Amino acid sequence: MVDVMVELFLRFERLTTRIALLAAIAMLIISVTLGFYQVVTRFVLDAPSTWSEVISRSSMIWCVFLGAAAGFRGGFMMSVEVIYKLLPARRLIWLEVFVALCCLIVFVVLIQYGTSMTLRVRTQMLSGLEVSIAWAYAAMPVGAGFALIAVLARLLAQITGRETIGPEESETPKVAAPTPDTHPQDEVRS
Repeated sequence: MVDVMVELFLRFERLTTRIALLAAIAMLIISVTLGFYQVVTRFVLDAPSTWSEVISRSSMIWCVFLGAAAGFRGGFMMSVEVIYKLLPARRLIWLEVFVALCCLIVFVVLIQYGTSMTLRVRTQMLSGLEVSIAWAYAAMPVGAGFALIAVLARLLAQITGRETIGPEESETPKVAAPTPDTHPQDEVRS
C-alpha cells in the first residue's frame, strides 16, 4: 500500500515538474523575444515600446521560479561534493535529509511571505499595463510550491531506493592531474 502511494506521489511530481519546466521554457522564450522586440523598437524604429520591458521582466521572474523545481528535482542544487566523499555511504541519506529539510523550510517561508506580498500588492498596477503587479509576485509562492513538491519527491525516491543518494558520477567534474612529464610552462613556450 505504501509502495503504491509513493509511486502515485512520484508520478504526480513528474507531471507537476514537467508542467513547471515547460512553463519556464515558455516564459524564457517570451522574455527573450520581447527583449529583442524592445531593442528593435527603441534603437531601430526609434519608437520605444512601453509594455515590452515590463512583460519581459515579469516573464523572466516566472521563468526562474518555475525552473527551480526542475533544478531541485534533478539534484542540481549547489553542493559541497567533498562532504559527500568524506561521509560513509550509509550516512549520506542523513545529509540528504538535512539538505531537504533546509530547502523545505525556505520554500514554506517563500510560500507564506510570497502569498502575503502577492495579496498586499494586488491593487497596484504594472507600469505601462493595466494588469495587477500581483501576477508578477505570484511567481514566488507558485514556484516555491512546485519546488517543494520536487524536493519531497527527490527525498522520497532516495529513501525508498529508487534513486541514488548524492551527486551522480556524471554530475561531478573530472579534473585530470598533471602528469610528471608535462609542465604548464611547457605549453606557454611552444
